[in-house]
Amino acid sequence: MPFIQDILHKLEVGQGSRYLRWGLIVLVVIVLTAVYNFRGYRNMATQEAMDMAQLGRNIAQGKGYTTLFIRPFSIYLVKTRNLEKGGAPQVGKTADLAEVRGMHPDLANPPVYPVVLAALMKILPFNYTASSTKPFWSNNSKFWRFQPDFLIAVFNQLLFLGVVALAFLLAWRLFDSGVAWLSAALLLGTELFWRFSVSGLSTMLLMVIFLGLVWCVVLLEEEARVPKRGPYGLLVLAGLTGAMVGVGGLTRYSFGWLIIPVVLFLILFGGQRRIVLCLIAVTAFAVVMAPWIIRNYNVSGRPFGTATYAVVESTILYPENRLERSLEPDLGHLHPMAFWLKLNTNLRQIITDDLPRLGGSWITAFFLAGLMIAFRSPALTRLRYFLTGCIVMLILAQALGRTQLSEESHEINSENLLVLVAPLVLVYGVSLFFILLEQIRMPFPEARFIAVGIFSVVACLPMIFAFLPPKTLPVAYPPYYPPAIQTASGWLKENELAMSDIPWAVAWYGQRQCVWMTLKCTPDAKDQTTHEDFFAINDYVKPISLLYLTPQTMDARFLSQWVRAGEQSWGSFVLESLVKKKVPTYFPLSESQAGWLPEQLVLTDWQRWRKLP
Repeated sequence: MPFIQDILHKLEVGQGSRYLRWGLIVLVVIVLTAVYNFRGYRNMATQEAMDMAQLGRNIAQGKGYTTLFIRPFSIYLVKTRNLEKGGAPQVGKTADLAEVRGMHPDLANPPVYPVVLAALMKILPFNYTASSTKPFWSNNSKFWRFQPDFLIAVFNQLLFLGVVALAFLLAWRLFDSGVAWLSAALLLGTELFWRFSVSGLSTMLLMVIFLGLVWCVVLLEEEARVPKRGPYGLLVLAGLTGAMVGVGGLTRYSFGWLIIPVVLFLILFGGQRRIVLCLIAVTAFAVVMAPWIIRNYNVSGRPFGTATYAVVESTILYPENRLERSLEPDLGHLHPMAFWLKLNTNLRQIITDDLPRLGGSWITAFFLAGLMIAFRSPALTRLRYFLTGCIVMLILAQALGRTQLSEESHEINSENLLVLVAPLVLVYGVSLFFILLEQIRMPFPEARFIAVGIFSVVACLPMIFAFLPPKTLPVAYPPYYPPAIQTASGWLKENELAMSDIPWAVAWYGQRQCVWMTLKCTPDAKDQTTHEDFFAINDYVKPISLLYLTPQTMDARFLSQWVRAGEQSWGSFVLESLVKKKVPTYFPLSESQAGWLPEQLVLTDWQRWRKLP
């Protein structure tokens, strides 16, 4: 009995109480994660997530930094670069200028996140076969969850918990325990962050990197104000700050623009050695970025591959995704007015829509209002200047870098840059809430806790609604249904080429080389100088053995995307095939298995679903 009493005493007032408290916190986090995955998990539904996942798998399998998702624009860049160098890789006896007959180099994605995914795939037992029989992965003998998608989501949720921990420690250091605990709770209760965590995007990793950058800035500002680390401490911190921006830039290219706020911060608050600190930070940033830029230039002649032209996409010159689907883009006539119109249009939307809802919470209003309030601590004031500079720079980068990806998935996409600063914005918003709360005379002491509780519940309402009916279905169909994609892809050999309107999904789920659907289906009889059609790839680059069209094309708008697109369009091709119930005679892929139409159209060169004798 005394032994039991001692244990109870330690749990109540001794060191055991701390362990019990932390144990309860861990239990709450585990339960919250499990419930959210049960109610809100969804398989990958964005192009970027599948693209980086298949790239990570190629790295893990020893195939190098190569991709199965082939953009026609990437073919153009690689082919042009090989012609400039005066040589091309040989595949057998055939020159492969476009490097499609072998493995095609990836020119769209920076390397950090795919390499991290590759390491994850080396460690965990990934099973790339969509199951319709195994528990949890199936439901009523139907496909339900894709195991690799789920494992990547869990990994990103661990990164999200790392974001919460970093924000907690930062708030504790800069403010107090009350701000730290409430900030951590509200971060866990922000539904937008959970949706990003299961999306498969690199956003959670980039949030960790951004908070790491903030830590470097905080330590650097403190060292410049009150030196503690010797004569080289400040120089080392400046180098770490620049390197952190470089790592972020190699995770998402647009993150690299934050080197500008970093330099401005060092100029303003770097002390007497501000010029030296700026040079060290910029040099560290360049050292981290340079090898990858050199690699891209050697392969494509462009420092950032296809991403170099992100500013051109979704302009009047190249609306929607026309640039990435172009085999012969005209890059010599880029009018500045197109960029100004893009900047103006997107800035208006960001300022009126995205900025007020930064981080998916109205707590942003507290941060914006807090800009009018002065802090006694110079560290808090200076960090707020840095955060404001980052927001301004990310707004400009997001406006100019916005592409069709943001239209297809408005909030959950890699071009949503403002969400990266949302954890720190939330911390500042919570701090203002406590400042205002201190100014209110409460009728009784417990009223303070009631006010904090109401504030928390209202801030977490989107997360609460996520747990209420209806339940989110894990299957992201239309247009992604992994069993169907794997069935069609399974008809191809590993070195054969497909074409699809969702080539990223064919590359990830089907593990087959797939080129993005060209701008046109057939050559233009009136203009023989351009080759932007199916036959330009099939006849001159590599034979296409399978065409896979999903509701993304089959359920397109009839008038604008089918009729008005012209006789050479894919809409015209689909319309003719459906009306006549026969593939046009000029098209080389004419065999179709029953059961796919009307939602999907799958054509092959011969009846590949039948086993050869």
